[in-house]
Amino acid sequence: MASNKSVELRNASDADLQDQLTETSGSLEKMKFDHTVNGIENPLQLRVIRRDIARIKTEIRRRELAAMSPEEIAKRDRILIRRRKK
Repeated sequence: MASNKSVELRNASDADLQDQLTETSGSLEKMKFDHTVNGIENPLQLRVIRRDIARIKTEIRRRELAAMSPEEIAKRDRILIRRRKK
């Protein structure tokens, strides 16, 4: 079952996703710095934010793949097959 965050991301626009990604990435960098300097109250929050970033990037990539033409998908598949042979 999809989490509530994933459902919310699917309903967001492309611009909203980019804004969320920028905001969340900035928040992660700030938290990392704060954790290094002083320590933060809940270090597990770093994991939550990293996972949120991954969810946002996954949704952006899913939309990119959905927008690809059949020719682009075929080219991508050929590249993947060639990489597996090595």
